[in-house]
Amino acid sequence: MVCELLTQSLVAWRLSGSVRGTTDGSIVISCGAIDITVEAAPPNGPFRWMVTVGGRRRRPAISLVAVLRQVRTALDPGYAKSNVRIAVTPLVPS
Repeated sequence: MVCELLTQSLVAWRLSGSVRGTTDGSIVISCGAIDITVEAAPPNGPFRWMVTVGGRRRRPAISLVAVLRQVRTALDPGYAKSNVRIAVTPLVPS
């Protein structure tokens, strides 16, 4: 299902590439001259995924949303990421 999510994400982002699963359970995304590997993180850690861009930059991702953000940032240099901060505040200002 993650392969399909990544495949459809490339389509939505209007990027031409391929997504394939490997025998060890990792996912390889190839787009242009960039290869990205997404694999499960080691157990008992705070992260669920590890994302490796170009075989050298390996970063953890806590969720699939974080995986998508990292993949899009690597493949689409024009992508303007936005950070969201959630804070507890009163519904009606006093």
